[in-house]
Amino acid sequence: MIILLASLTNLFYEINHTQFILVVTQVEEEHMANIELVFQAGAGLVLFIFLAWVFSENRKQVNFKSVFLGLAIQILLAVVVTKFGFVRSGFLWIGEGVMALKDATVAGTSFVFGYLGGGDTPYSAKEGSNSFIFAFQALPMVIVISALAMLLFHWRILPFIVKLFSGVFQKGLGIGGALGVCAAAKIFLGQTEAPLLVRPYLGKFTRSELFTVMTAGMATTSISIMVLYAMILEGTIPDPIAHILTASIISVPAAITISRILIPQVGEDTSGHLVVPYQFSGSMEAITQGTSDGMRLYINILAMLIVFLAIVAIANSLLGLLPSIDGEPMSLQLLLGYILAPLAWFIGIPWSEAIPAGALLGKKTILNEIVAFVGLAALPAGVLSVKSGIIMTYALAGFANLSSIGIQIGGIGTMVPERKQEIISLGIKALIAGTIASCMSAAIIGILYSIG
Repeated sequence: MIILLASLTNLFYEINHTQFILVVTQVEEEHMANIELVFQAGAGLVLFIFLAWVFSENRKQVNFKSVFLGLAIQILLAVVVTKFGFVRSGFLWIGEGVMALKDATVAGTSFVFGYLGGGDTPYSAKEGSNSFIFAFQALPMVIVISALAMLLFHWRILPFIVKLFSGVFQKGLGIGGALGVCAAAKIFLGQTEAPLLVRPYLGKFTRSELFTVMTAGMATTSISIMVLYAMILEGTIPDPIAHILTASIISVPAAITISRILIPQVGEDTSGHLVVPYQFSGSMEAITQGTSDGMRLYINILAMLIVFLAIVAIANSLLGLLPSIDGEPMSLQLLLGYILAPLAWFIGIPWSEAIPAGALLGKKTILNEIVAFVGLAALPAGVLSVKSGIIMTYALAGFANLSSIGIQIGGIGTMVPERKQEIISLGIKALIAGTIASCMSAAIIGILYSIG
């Protein structure tokens, strides 16, 4: 009996000892992977800044003090937003508000579109079927948010928030008042709406300041569209609206920093203040104007999605005629994945996940970020880890795509027609700078999530 008890005790010890070793080994492997990711993303930040300096129009005029200050402010904002409990709670509260708006929107869409808009179905749905219709249930949120944003503008709430951020950017980054207002507004407004707030000063902007306006437009998104992103990513990453809003905030200093490396500021900064471009007689007129603007955006997004997804299907059909790679048919996603995999690696994506991540970056650049977010949400489980999904959310949350060049030429070029040719010449460079700024935000978030 004693021998049996001794044997069982020894057996339990061996099992527990083996489990302990396995747990320790797993923890050590995760720790080493996190350290590797930190160095990986850190190298990416250095590389992005170095490449911007290499392709600068005037390398001798680059103010490296401002560069490091801009990077420090971006990191500080990221730390405050992601690590401070009360700030995170505020963002989670915003997320709950977005979900409330979603339910409110469904109340409208279900009345207008019936079961297509989220109402009760007049039939028994087949098990496993999906009754969700993007055009009638998710996309109408753009119209609602556009109307609310215009109402907040009329009530002077949005201009007040813009002024707060403008002061931070002016003092922290040493930019002029007019550019500070435009950069701050870009957190919430579109790439043609934000410049409206400083329209009288656009003609006086230096080449560097004009380029910064364009880069900030490419690197960030708008409040109307970020809610749509969050709805697309619901269930893919935790608290998507918090991450997307954070991305729009921390990408602004990155856009200013990178744009001022590529085209350094020469001469005096343009001073100026916020100009209210909208004059409404009352709240109802503001809501009406916002609804009208949102409807145009709704139609535009629908059209772009139909056309761009069709283009992807056509491209994949043609590429499918080529020989397969490792048994996988050639496709646009696969081709872009191989090309942009190194870029994905430099923002902190493990190499085993770099090809699908690179494909998403390619979709964003060639098509648009909505198509890329749809692609991210549609990835099979396990293709990207949760951490990689969060990193990619920051890399994709911006307007840096080919169609945005045309939008900026048409929008900003109309505000300052005398500088339209200059805007055209800066288009591709602004796209590249905006992409770099978004990737810097992604790399910083990857580092923060890796160090805990």
